[in-house]
Amino acid sequence: MKKYFIQNTPFIVPTTDGKLIEEHHGKASTDNNDISIAHMVAPPNWSEPFQTPDFEEYTYIIKGKKQFIIEDDIIILEAGQSIKIERNTRVQYSNPFDESCEYIAICKPAFSIENVNRED
Repeated sequence: MKKYFIQNTPFIVPTTDGKLIEEHHGKASTDNNDISIAHMVAPPNWSEPFQTPDFEEYTYIIKGKKQFIIEDDIIILEAGQSIKIERNTRVQYSNPFDESCEYIAICKPAFSIENVNRED
Protein backbone atom coordinates (compact mmCIF):
# COMPACT_ATOMS: atom_id res chain seq x y z
CA MET A 1 0.00 0.00 0.00
CA LYS A 2 1.33 3.42 -0.98
CA LYS A 3 1.85 6.00 1.74
CA TYR A 4 0.78 8.88 -0.48
CA PHE A 5 -2.04 9.90 -2.77
CA ILE A 6 -1.76 12.30 -5.70
CA GLN A 7 -5.03 14.06 -6.46
CA ASN A 8 -5.53 14.53 -10.20
CA THR A 9 -9.32 14.74 -10.26
CA PRO A 10 -10.62 17.11 -7.59
CA PHE A 11 -14.34 17.23 -6.90
CA ILE A 12 -15.90 20.26 -8.62
CA VAL A 13 -18.52 21.60 -6.23
CA PRO A 14 -21.67 22.67 -8.11
CA THR A 15 -22.35 26.39 -7.61
CA THR A 16 -24.90 28.88 -8.91
CA ASP A 17 -22.90 32.05 -8.24
CA GLY A 18 -20.05 31.68 -10.75
CA LYS A 19 -17.50 30.61 -8.12
CA LEU A 20 -15.16 27.73 -8.99
CA ILE A 21 -14.57 25.30 -6.12
CA GLU A 22 -12.20 22.38 -6.70
CA GLU A 23 -11.98 20.26 -3.56
CA HIS A 24 -8.72 18.32 -3.69
CA HIS A 25 -9.06 16.70 -0.29
CA GLY A 26 -12.09 16.60 1.99
CA LYS A 27 -15.46 14.97 2.51
CA ALA A 28 -16.70 15.20 -1.07
CA SER A 29 -13.44 14.30 -2.84
CA THR A 30 -11.58 11.81 -0.65
CA ASP A 31 -14.04 11.07 2.19
CA ASN A 32 -11.69 12.85 4.62
CA ASN A 33 -13.49 14.37 7.61
CA ASP A 34 -10.32 15.76 9.23
CA ILE A 35 -9.34 18.42 6.70
CA SER A 36 -10.42 19.90 3.39
CA ILE A 37 -8.22 21.64 0.86
CA ALA A 38 -9.81 23.50 -2.03
CA HIS A 39 -8.67 25.67 -4.91
CA MET A 40 -11.16 28.46 -5.54
CA VAL A 41 -11.76 31.29 -7.96
CA ALA A 42 -14.28 33.92 -6.89
CA PRO A 43 -15.56 36.04 -9.77
CA PRO A 44 -15.73 39.85 -9.57
CA ASN A 45 -18.55 41.19 -7.38
CA TRP A 46 -19.18 37.81 -5.73
CA SER A 47 -20.26 37.34 -2.10
CA GLU A 48 -21.59 34.69 0.28
CA PRO A 49 -23.97 35.08 3.21
CA PHE A 50 -22.53 35.43 6.70
CA GLN A 51 -21.65 32.14 8.37
CA THR A 52 -20.35 30.87 11.72
CA PRO A 53 -18.47 27.66 10.84
CA ASP A 54 -17.71 24.79 13.21
CA PHE A 55 -14.21 24.60 11.68
CA GLU A 56 -11.13 26.78 11.50
CA GLU A 57 -10.38 28.09 8.03
CA TYR A 58 -7.09 29.12 6.48
CA THR A 59 -7.07 31.14 3.26
CA TYR A 60 -4.07 31.89 1.04
CA ILE A 61 -4.58 34.43 -1.76
CA ILE A 62 -2.86 33.47 -5.04
CA LYS A 63 -4.19 36.27 -7.28
CA GLY A 64 -6.46 39.28 -6.84
CA LYS A 65 -8.04 40.46 -3.58
CA LYS A 66 -10.64 39.04 -1.20
CA GLN A 67 -12.67 40.81 1.45
CA PHE A 68 -13.45 39.29 4.85
CA ILE A 69 -15.93 40.74 7.33
CA ILE A 70 -14.94 39.05 10.58
CA GLU A 71 -17.37 40.02 13.32
CA ASP A 72 -16.89 43.84 13.25
CA ASP A 73 -13.64 44.01 11.24
CA ILE A 74 -13.34 44.46 7.47
CA ILE A 75 -10.12 42.92 6.16
CA ILE A 76 -8.87 42.88 2.57
CA LEU A 77 -6.17 40.39 1.65
CA GLU A 78 -4.06 40.55 -1.50
CA ALA A 79 -1.94 38.01 -3.37
CA GLY A 80 0.74 36.50 -1.14
CA GLN A 81 -1.19 37.07 2.09
CA SER A 82 -2.98 34.49 4.23
CA ILE A 83 -5.30 34.40 7.21
CA LYS A 84 -6.51 31.92 9.82
CA ILE A 85 -10.05 32.34 11.14
CA GLU A 86 -10.96 30.46 14.32
CA ARG A 87 -13.97 28.17 14.43
CA ASN A 88 -17.25 29.61 15.70
CA THR A 89 -16.36 33.06 14.32
CA ARG A 90 -19.00 34.97 12.35
CA VAL A 91 -17.56 35.79 8.92
CA GLN A 92 -18.60 36.86 5.45
CA TYR A 93 -16.42 36.21 2.39
CA SER A 94 -16.67 38.37 -0.72
CA ASN A 95 -14.89 39.71 -3.78
CA PRO A 96 -16.36 43.19 -4.30
CA PHE A 97 -13.56 44.03 -6.73
CA ASP A 98 -13.39 44.15 -10.54
CA GLU A 99 -11.05 41.16 -10.98
CA SER A 100 -11.30 37.49 -10.03
CA CYS A 101 -9.72 36.27 -6.82
CA GLU A 102 -7.88 32.94 -6.86
CA TYR A 103 -7.11 31.32 -3.53
CA ILE A 104 -6.61 28.14 -1.53
CA ALA A 105 -8.90 27.38 1.42
CA ILE A 106 -8.10 24.81 4.10
CA CYS A 107 -10.73 23.84 6.66
CA LYS A 108 -10.06 21.79 9.78
CA PRO A 109 -12.09 19.68 10.35
CA ALA A 110 -13.28 19.35 6.78
CA PHE A 111 -15.88 21.67 5.29
CA SER A 112 -19.41 20.38 5.07
CA ILE A 113 -22.68 22.15 4.40
CA GLU A 114 -23.85 20.90 7.82
CA ASN A 115 -21.03 22.60 9.75
CA VAL A 116 -20.72 25.90 7.87
CA ASN A 117 -23.85 27.41 9.50
CA ARG A 118 -24.72 29.94 6.78
CA GLU A 119 -27.26 32.60 7.58
CA ASP A 120 -30.33 32.97 5.37
